Amino acid sequence: MEERLQKIIARAGVASRRASEELILAGRVRVNGRVVTELGLKADRQKDRIEVDGKRLVSEVPVYLALHKPRNVVSTLRDPEGRPTVADYVRGTGARLYPVGRLDFATSGILLMTNDGDFANALLHPRGGVPKTYVLKVQGVMSDDDLTPWREGIRLEDGVTLPAEARVLRHEGDKTWLEVTLREGRNQQIRRMGEASGWPVMRLARTTFAGVTSEGLRPGEWRALTVDELLHIREAFGVPKRIRGAMMGASSGPVDHRRAAGTVRSSAKASPRPAPESAGP
Repeated sequence: MEERLQKIIARAGVASRRASEELILAGRVRVNGRVVTELGLKADRQKDRIEVDGKRLVSEVPVYLALHKPRNVVSTLRDPEGRPTVADYVRGTGARLYPVGRLDFATSGILLMTNDGDFANALLHPRGGVPKTYVLKVQGVMSDDDLTPWREGIRLEDGVTLPAEARVLRHEGDKTWLEVTLREGRNQQIRRMGEASGWPVMRLARTTFAGVTSEGLRPGEWRALTVDELLHIREAFGVPKRIRGAMMGASSGPVDHRRAAGTVRSSAKASPRPAPESAGP
């Protein structure tokens, strides 16, 4: 069956749909020996020889992981400054994975990683409205009324933010811990909202993305998404198209794969779901 070339490349786990288009435009893709630079070209994955940077596409088992990104790690596959990257933590999977979106260098928390370009593209599309929940510490003692601008929208240099769900968790001296849920993904949005409203963000962690939580994962650890999680995401956002055959965790949600301090550890059997992490510093 013929499909658009960028879709085939994305499904092979080489890059996201948008990045696959950039590969084509850059002349890095060949079909049956011919360099292709037009985005509208269609090809048949089964019949045509498709190469990216001289390497033939090979079908991969779809992989969907939840990584607890530590602070001071970049959400890219490589870094010209030599800083640690999220790719360093998932090398043991045997698949070429890339992050679904990004977290700032200084922000920790849940980050999905996959080799399914359609999956990543759907969750990152601006119209998708994927919920992302953060726990943050701000400078100052906030009341519930102080969160009104966050709930109504704050004007930033790139426009007014969509209404956010926000609540005060607790006070810690002259600091306040908040929980905020966004349905958009602007660059450094939470930190910019804090600055614009007069409540500078001192610490930030993402606890949930598209219903998947960092619960039970220490920074640097990862696990495969469960069948239940993938079914929930597909019901809400239409992806992944196929779940059968993907690398899975147990449906009850235990951590069955971990990577910490550069070592991959696999547990031999399922364990009960741990209690939620606190929102402490």
